Amino acid sequence: MRAHLAGGAGPAVGWYHYAVSTGDEALRESCLQFLAWNLSAVAGSAEWGAVSPELLAQLLQRSDLVLQDELELFHALEAWLGRTRPPPTVAERALRAIRYPMIPPAQLFQLQARSAALARHGPAVADLLLQAYQFHAASPLHYAKFFHVNSSAFLPRNYLAPAWGAPWVINNPARDDRSTSFQTQLGPSGHDAGRRITWNVLFSPRWLPVSLRPVYADAAGTALPAARPEDGRPRLVVTPASSGGDAAGVSFQKTVLVGARHQGRLLVRHAYSFHQSSEEAGDFLAHADLQRRNSEYLVENALHLHLIVKPVYHTLIRTPS
Repeated sequence: MRAHLAGGAGPAVGWYHYAVSTGDEALRESCLQFLAWNLSAVAGSAEWGAVSPELLAQLLQRSDLVLQDELELFHALEAWLGRTRPPPTVAERALRAIRYPMIPPAQLFQLQARSAALARHGPAVADLLLQAYQFHAASPLHYAKFFHVNSSAFLPRNYLAPAWGAPWVINNPARDDRSTSFQTQLGPSGHDAGRRITWNVLFSPRWLPVSLRPVYADAAGTALPAARPEDGRPRLVVTPASSGGDAAGVSFQKTVLVGARHQGRLLVRHAYSFHQSSEEAGDFLAHADLQRRNSEYLVENALHLHLIVKPVYHTLIRTPS
């Protein structure tokens, strides 16, 4: 079953509950990962109504969820609440797992005015909504002097909206090096959302580490064979186009998603996260064979990537009360 799940087959929600009932921890983790990476597709399917409160809680606490934005997650949660009508404690716990600072203030106003879930459970999340409005109203540096910003509420998930990154389709990826650039917002705060950072991206299908680079003669002058192209590995490097990528009080976590097509749908097959201080995904496509046209990492001989940059704010100097 894990092999079918990796290939994009479903239903993942049913398999998750089966894994829990049988104690199959490996299958449970595989299902959780698949659901996290493909939450938009699952939330728009009939499977979503079968999600248990326990599974929902597991998903809502994850930062690797892939979806358009946090507002999409709120609407998916509201649809789940309308279908399942759980006890108030379950509903309020779920609503408190939404990361409201990641939602622009204009959309927060609309939610408060139109959301049936907030009309019913608004008092349970009033403090979180106030926190979000305060976050958007002040500059991040000023806000971080008075409030902690290292909680999960201020940590972006893997959002696909243009403000957070860009898709990149590389045709015939084994052929040669490619490059592109894209822009993201400086941060989700209302103070930073209008400011942009440009990112440069380099993809190399056969980068060779120093240990494998060609050496043509030994000390005695004997010719040595050059390394073969297949000895290299794919490489992806993302760098800011200017020093604007180094903003006070904020660092940037970079993630690249790799898509695969299954039954007409483009699903996330894998996600690679960059180390916070690195410009490169160290294990990027380490086991992929891009030379094969039928590689499971390719869709019609094209590599489908989505590049995501997540600004992460840091608490600086706390002002004594």
